[in-house]
Order: sequence, then C-alpha cells, then structure tokens
Amino acid sequence: MIFYKKITAIMMVALLSTGCATVETESWQNCAIAGALLGGSAGAFVEGATEVGAGAVVGGVIGGSICGPAEQVMINPEPDTDADGVVDSRDECPNTPAGAVVDSKGCTLDSDADGVADYKDQCPNSAPGAQVNELGCVDALVLDGVNFHTASAELTDSAKAILLPLAIAKRTHYVDIELVIHGHTDSVGSNAYNQVLSKNRAESVRDFMITHGCNGDKLSTLGHGEDKPMVGNDTAEGRTKNRRVELTIK
Repeated sequence: MIFYKKITAIMMVALLSTGCATVETESWQNCAIAGALLGGSAGAFVEGATEVGAGAVVGGVIGGSICGPAEQVMINPEPDTDADGVVDSRDECPNTPAGAVVDSKGCTLDSDADGVADYKDQCPNSAPGAQVNELGCVDALVLDGVNFHTASAELTDSAKAILLPLAIAKRTHYVDIELVIHGHTDSVGSNAYNQVLSKNRAESVRDFMITHGCNGDKLSTLGHGEDKPMVGNDTAEGRTKNRRVELTIK
C-alpha cells in the first residue's frame, strides 16, 4: 500500500511540474503556493498527517523553482543606438543627431531636396536645382541657359522659357522674398562698357519677371561687369557661360 501511495505522490508532483512549467503568465509565488498545497497533500497521503509540513515545504520549493525562471525571462527589445525611433537592424543612417526627424529607414528628411537635411536647413524652401551652402541657403543661383549674345542685354527665347516658371514660382510661393538679380559679362569690351551692359542684363530679367506678375519692389539689380567670371574667358564656350545672370536672396 505504501508503494502505491508513493507512486501517487510522484504523479502529483509531476502534475505540479507540468502545470507550472506550461503556465508562463502565473507568478512564481502562485506556483509556490500551489506546490505547497500539492506537496502537503502528497505527504499526508504517503505517510500521514505528520508528513504534511515536510511535503508542503518540498512542494513549495519545487513549485517556486519551476515557475520562477519562466516568470523572470524578459525579452530584450532591439537596440536603437541613436534613439531616432528606428531600431539598429533597420536603421540605414545609424548616427542621426539627437532630435532630427527621420524617415522609416532612420535617415534625416530633406524636404526641399537640396542636399541639406531639414534639421540644419536654414532655408527650407530652396528652389529646385538651386546650389546651396552647408546651411541650405543659396549663395548664388546661376540661371543656367539664361545667357546673352555678345554686347546684348536682350533675352533670348530660350532664356525666357527658363525664366517663366521661375517668375511663376516667385509670384505664387515666394511673394515676400527679396531677390537680387546679378548681371555679368565676358571680357570683350572695356570695363566701363561691360559694367553698364551687365546692369542692363540684370534689368532685362527684372522687367521680364515683373511682366509676369512679380512684385518689382522685391526685385533689385546689380551689375558686376567682367569682374566675376564663372570660368576663363579664353574660349568661346567660357565667354558664353560668363555672359550670365545670377540670383541671390537679399
């Protein structure tokens, strides 16, 4: 009879082990209490009431040791070293400065696509294609294609086609921005002549923009003559590039 009682007690302890091991959400205290009750019952069943205390102690220890580790296992979250909200395993730009707004890949945003991230862009609405400095601001926007024939300040048809969308953008989105239009020449002719010619070229651009709806009070002009060439004047191609107009924000 004692043998069968011991077998039954072993089965009860096994039941405790199985139950506690599979219920991960139970606290180890609950498992320990359940183990004590079950162990006490097993002790009484095997040897009588005198073994209830010993059985309860053993059952409590077993229950607590089985359930304890399961309760204490914690799933470590993936690291986000630069704290930008994108975990390292998906972060394609792992060293984002603190506070910078990033996209789903962890890279900083550049809303105006000027090559300068929004968090350090002091001129966040740069015109498309504008050459900007490290702060995202235009030092001088060279109007590529707005060139002039030698000794002329008259806008060509191709120059007008380039200036039209610029004028529309200015009157629509950049009404309050003050622009300075800079005229330049090549080295052909005297310095005095080129100074006047460069001013006239800037004025031609200003007049065109006013004609297409821009506020003239927000447009001023400067002539630089031949003093600021973009490239050398020793070739026809170079001289063509130097007969140009540039824009800056006042």
